[in-house]
Amino acid sequence: MSKKKIKSNPTFEKSAGQYLSNTQLRRNIGHATQTIRGKRDQVTAELHDWEELREAGRLIKEKVMNNLDHYLLQLEESVKKAGGVVHWASDADEANRIVTNLVKEKGETEVVKVKSMTTDEIKMNEALKKEGISALETDLAELIVQLAGDEPSHILVPAIHKNRSEIRGLFKDKLNLEHLSDKPADLAEAARLYLRKNFLKANVGISGGNFAVADTGTIAVVESEGNGRMCTTLPDTLITILGIEKIIPSWQDLEVFMQLLPRSSTAERMNPYNTFWTGTTDGDGPQEFHIVLLDNGRTNVLADETGRQTLHCIRCSACLNICPVYERTGGHAYHSVYPGPIGAILTPQLKGLDDKSAASLPYASTLCGACYEVCPVKINIPEVLVHLRGRVVRNNKENGGFKEKTNSTHAGMVVMGQAFKTRRKYEMLQKLGRMSQKMFVKDGTISKLPGELSKWTSIRDLKPIPKQTFREWWRDRS
Repeated sequence: MSKKKIKSNPTFEKSAGQYLSNTQLRRNIGHATQTIRGKRDQVTAELHDWEELREAGRLIKEKVMNNLDHYLLQLEESVKKAGGVVHWASDADEANRIVTNLVKEKGETEVVKVKSMTTDEIKMNEALKKEGISALETDLAELIVQLAGDEPSHILVPAIHKNRSEIRGLFKDKLNLEHLSDKPADLAEAARLYLRKNFLKANVGISGGNFAVADTGTIAVVESEGNGRMCTTLPDTLITILGIEKIIPSWQDLEVFMQLLPRSSTAERMNPYNTFWTGTTDGDGPQEFHIVLLDNGRTNVLADETGRQTLHCIRCSACLNICPVYERTGGHAYHSVYPGPIGAILTPQLKGLDDKSAASLPYASTLCGACYEVCPVKINIPEVLVHLRGRVVRNNKENGGFKEKTNSTHAGMVVMGQAFKTRRKYEMLQKLGRMSQKMFVKDGTISKLPGELSKWTSIRDLKPIPKQTFREWWRDRS
């Protein structure tokens, strides 16, 4: 069987420059992320046991990953016992086929959706559209992105790259509103009036899920607008698409995550809307419930002992809000549903390293470690980034890809490795660097370097090597 050729997006390296030059985008994202992380610091500081909660969250997720087969079967049994129907999907195509068939069986051509990154991952809206079914996004930010024909750029706030003035213009054009201000309350009201009529007539709702409780079959959706409550209670049929990693063992475990998630995501002590449902109940809510358990590469992630901690993610976006790279490029540069630090380790593992765009993402980081410090379940993102960089290099070597870049990088590492072997060689390299830098130093900085090194100075200045090193100063002092 011939290997299927993978169509790839541009690499992060190529895309980043384009978005870095967009000053309005940088202002929008910078303002939003700085505001969110400032509030997050305040609400997490209120809890004296915040670090203990993080460790508890990590241990629960680790327990699930180590026993995922057991908890998946337990969840299936619990959902069936509660009156739900369980479907298993190995990949995006199978998941979309299941959902499409369920909607068509009901004779419907329209569905309402709760914000779901999993459905974005499998491009479910596009799959439904091909079958003549329109999916209306009911989350305000997702609606903005959908009306604009755009792509989400943030895990929690998909339209973070747009400001109020841009949203006002979009609503006036797409919702046929002659008079509309850019006040947040007026924009929200315009969206509310547009969505309400669709909520009331929809017979099929589609949702994701933040958590699935194995021992009860309960699904949890936490949100801030109430649209999730509408989508999961008003339609006669509810379909939930859930990544297999979203399981927690027991109802009691929600006590940990319902404190970690809102503080890490929206910087709130509690989400305004917390919706939980277990199967079906006669005369109350949807009378038919389907859950699609999606793999789509997750078992491959699970097989990697270092990379599997990526599956602990609860999609809070704290790592995006603290990341200096994301703050300057925004989410579109990642060409993935999952941008930022978590996307840089999740996307390559889900898509595979043969996808050049995905394989470039582990390098979209300074390895500063800030993401690890704020992660509510203590995913060591820098550790996984370095691990994946190693896998990328090995994969390139095996497949003969990126030869020029790999060879130049490898040659540089060999030289540095030799230099760091002994103090004498290291000091010789320092002296050589001090001499050779003279032609590049101007006004006390190095703004331009030749060859491969030019990529470093294209967006930053370097300080020159000082006239005297610490060791030289120490010897002189002695």
